[in-house]
Amino acid sequence: MKILSSTVHGILDYVVIIAFALAPTVFGLEGVPASISYILAVVHLLLTVLTAFPPGLFKIIPAFFHGWIELVVAICLTLLPFVVGFVGAARNFYLAAGVIIFIVWLITNYTTAESPAA
Repeated sequence: MKILSSTVHGILDYVVIIAFALAPTVFGLEGVPASISYILAVVHLLLTVLTAFPPGLFKIIPAFFHGWIELVVAICLTLLPFVVGFVGAARNFYLAAGVIIFIVWLITNYTTAESPAA
């Protein structure tokens, strides 16, 4: 059931960017888990501002492609703690982030987005 419009999804993307940027401080992530979180904040910011949906600024990337990237990210984040061996807060944060991003991907209607700029 696709209950989220691409506009709402885009707004949630900015919330996710803030969550990744603040996670090391809020959850006490250090070292590799913190670095990954900061990198994900920057990458997600770039993806969001370049996506062709109302919250996007440059509207270059089609929304459906944005969605496929997020699906891959959700799967990778869910597997990351097991592959890398994260424990405690890092494991819980990345598992939760992966599941939440997957749920948002699952319920977003990417067809309500704009066409990329010519």
